[in-house]
Amino acid sequence: MRIAQVAPLYESVPPRLYGGTERVVSYLTEELVQRGHEVTLFASGDSQTSAELVPCCREALRLDASCIDPHAHHMLMLERVAQRADEFDVIHFHTDYFSFPLGRRLGVPQLVTLHGRLDLPDLGPIFDEFSDYPAVSISDHQRLPLPQAHWVGTVHHGLPVDLHQPSFAPGEYFAFLGRISPEKRVDRAVEIAKRAGVPLKIAAKVAKADEAYFQQEIAHLFDDPLIEFVGEIGEDRKGEFLRGAKALLFPIDWPEPFGLVMIEAMACGTPVIAFSHGSVPEVLEHAVSGFLVDDLDAAVDFARRVDELDRRRCRAEFERRFTAARMAEDYEAVYESLVRRASQSSVRPLPKDAA
Repeated sequence: MRIAQVAPLYESVPPRLYGGTERVVSYLTEELVQRGHEVTLFASGDSQTSAELVPCCREALRLDASCIDPHAHHMLMLERVAQRADEFDVIHFHTDYFSFPLGRRLGVPQLVTLHGRLDLPDLGPIFDEFSDYPAVSISDHQRLPLPQAHWVGTVHHGLPVDLHQPSFAPGEYFAFLGRISPEKRVDRAVEIAKRAGVPLKIAAKVAKADEAYFQQEIAHLFDDPLIEFVGEIGEDRKGEFLRGAKALLFPIDWPEPFGLVMIEAMACGTPVIAFSHGSVPEVLEHAVSGFLVDDLDAAVDFARRVDELDRRRCRAEFERRFTAARMAEDYEAVYESLVRRASQSSVRPLPKDAA
């Protein structure tokens, strides 16, 4: 199958440091190539891939100090995709709703995977208008705010099976990995660690938008000797960081669309203590790959008991449910369905009132 993967340009594919969507695009692209598909990747010019790379900007826009308007770069990328559309059997977008107008103008099967939160009021009118555009959610919970969307599947993220080597020995500290922002609640992680009497290592990105929050609300929490702020780390350090942890703390306070870091921890054999919001109950099995909690007291209680969990079962859950091979198989089924539907239709673009 000839497949186009269209990635956001904010990070390279895969990202050098923090980045979820572009990392998943990389894992999917490489797995599809290994499975014999002819894959073309539209992404930033500093991306690394075994697919054909179509560079749509010089480097990841987050790292390009000269970039003022990232939307301009994305509009040019969509035009490049449109110019080559006839070369593909299916075009897979990862760029939110920016591709929607193309769905009615290009005679090629298309879909979008929506990677972000969907409970924003601005999104309703867009999905009312484009209720015909095939969309994939990354968790069943993520899609709940937009029942009018044309959902064609839920595909949970996956990682290459050999990306992280597990450790089955109990760790020495708790880990927090991701970004520091109000919804990620690193302050809760600090409180859990302090009450449990266990060191906490925080490997996290501080985006420009969250700098004031970090300085005013969070930085002073790191004065405690139990707390170590590592900063943003790349893929080369992530495995060691997670393997050495007793548990990953995931004390979120928002409708998490998926939570890639949870399956990264599971791949390392590290259980997760997570607040039960959004996708979390779909990803974690309570008392197997971690503990689901609803408040701080429960989080602290399970933090003290986390060594009771079998780290081998955490790894086994990852291998059973969250590999890149399984993710690619799920997407192949979606692609084949869309291509089959298009071949059976006399008019290839989807009608607006499609079910």
